[in-house]
Amino acid sequence: MNDRVVLAYSGGLDTSVAIPFLAEKMGADVLAVAVDVGQGGEDMEVIRRRAVDCGAVESIVVDAREEFAAGYCVPALQANALYMDRYPLLSALSRPLIVKHLVAAAREFGGTHVSHGCTGKGNDQVRFEAGLAALAPELQVIAPARDHAWTRDKAIAFAEEKGLPIDVTKKSPYSIDQNIWGRAIETGFLEDIWNGPSEEVYAYTSDPARSREPDEVVIAFDRGVPVALDGRALTPFEIIAELNDRAGKHGVGRIDLVEDRLVGIKSREIYEAPGAIALITAHMELENVTVERDLARFKRGVDQRWTELVYDGLWFSPLRRALDAFIAEAQRHVTGEVRMFLHGGRAVVTGRRSEASLYDFGLATYDTGDTFDQSSAKGFVELWSLPSKIAAARDTRR
Repeated sequence: MNDRVVLAYSGGLDTSVAIPFLAEKMGADVLAVAVDVGQGGEDMEVIRRRAVDCGAVESIVVDAREEFAAGYCVPALQANALYMDRYPLLSALSRPLIVKHLVAAAREFGGTHVSHGCTGKGNDQVRFEAGLAALAPELQVIAPARDHAWTRDKAIAFAEEKGLPIDVTKKSPYSIDQNIWGRAIETGFLEDIWNGPSEEVYAYTSDPARSREPDEVVIAFDRGVPVALDGRALTPFEIIAELNDRAGKHGVGRIDLVEDRLVGIKSREIYEAPGAIALITAHMELENVTVERDLARFKRGVDQRWTELVYDGLWFSPLRRALDAFIAEAQRHVTGEVRMFLHGGRAVVTGRRSEASLYDFGLATYDTGDTFDQSSAKGFVELWSLPSKIAAARDTRR
């Protein structure tokens, strides 16, 4: 019986070329698995058929849009996950979900190997293979683009030689990855970090300088999970999709970042994540209202570590699972509504309300009705300052 390779299939040049390449090099049957995480673009049925036309013995499309939004984007939202304080982990979040479905397909169809189209320079090779090591260490991994140093020219020549049913003449100057949580663009003239991105780079967002009427939206959360927009109950996927459209029209979520890659190099990345940035902004503000001070301070460190683990491909690590438990506890009271103003490239919070609010108007006000006992403050300040006062006196004596 031939080896059977389960290939993470995108429908693009590299993974299409991988099908006949793996079949020839290994004498293996190739099973193509395409996972729909809300990336849009081509019809997934077209992609499924293309894999078969390229030589796959089986081609599967998994509709994982709702699963991705609820099981991966929402945990990232609850962790306010922004790598280097800016990147909302859009590619990093999709890889463990894809790995999960690759493993499921391998077990259902008797796969012996798993293959991906990642190069040796990127983070995704780590994310795929670390995930596979955790879920199915018995599966061997093949990475043709990395292990055989493919260039685009070589891949095009191979596709033409084999007569593959893909357009090998259209050459985009960019490398693009996208899903419902956002869109990543790199390479081409963007590799010169002095070059500013042209408007043609963007697809999820409009020019924020264009004049248009502002959009006001109210986002409702239940324990840190987005559950409604403007009073309409929706799934997380539906909320993200609608905010991608509404916030995207105002240019919200454009990010130009020189990023520290896991493999040790810096890379220039352009991201657009209108829905993600709007939701994270709203969620952080609701946490400000509902999470006690010391818990909030500690959670910021947990959020950063959670983000680094996911960026580094360690979604399936014991530490991430443990941090998830902490974050879930911290979300117990993050229920309420946040009103936002979408305009000019910004998502600005203009109102917040919650039954679990820790904001006490009587304690906060400086006007009539103030219930704060200011007489208590003098002794508090003296005791709070006492260690510093004693240390300063010691330093003066020395």
